[in-house]
Amino acid sequence: MRRFFWILILCGAGHPGALAQAKITVAVAANMQYTIEAIKAEYSKTDATDISIVVGASGNLAQQILHGAPFDIFISADTSYPRQIAGASLAVSPPAVYARGVLVLWTVRRDITPGPDLTLLKDPRISHIAIANPATAPYGAAAEYILKKYNIYQSVAARLVTGESITQTSQFIATGAADIGFTAKSIVISDAMKGKGTWVELNRSDYPPIEQAAVLIKEAAPNPAAAKFYAFLFSARAKAIYQRFGYLVP
Repeated sequence: MRRFFWILILCGAGHPGALAQAKITVAVAANMQYTIEAIKAEYSKTDATDISIVVGASGNLAQQILHGAPFDIFISADTSYPRQIAGASLAVSPPAVYARGVLVLWTVRRDITPGPDLTLLKDPRISHIAIANPATAPYGAAAEYILKKYNIYQSVAARLVTGESITQTSQFIATGAADIGFTAKSIVISDAMKGKGTWVELNRSDYPPIEQAAVLIKEAAPNPAAAKFYAFLFSARAKAIYQRFGYLVP
């Protein structure tokens, strides 16, 4: 509540001429880095709220919130981290799923072609395989799961290059620092990465559903701008953007 006390002071509460533009800060999972900008742009067509975006691995963002980071909304790449926030009584309500993510295998090398059966990863030409940290990044956890399902995790473990988030993992792949790697479909079909290299969508039955959920942080509840943007995340306009970026929508 202390934060809102100071917001009222700075905005000149009770003096209409001194009211400042509404501001919110949103913690966003790295797989959503391009998608959230499109959502923000769409939202700005009808609302002037100043929206600051902080991108990171879902697990790292959750830890920041648990330790008091002043975020208004948490948009995760899974449901477990938002549940942690709700379980700590820091969320207004239980997590709500806004989309389901899709895992892909991606390379910018022209001499190799990824396939959904992952057999390429055993190729001696593959020296480095990028994967997001399974402990903090849900897409990394999904990648680890599929490697183990195909019984090739142990044979490629020494060649895994771990990114802190899907953003860093994708950079490893896009720059050629890794020969190939696992990332989110929303990354490879974004305008920033579209047409770079070759990717294949992995069989959705080969890894647990990547259900992505969000929560409105309790400290933000008195701020109508935060509640309004949170509601927008589940609107038809937002769902159309999720679909454009390769997500499945409920």
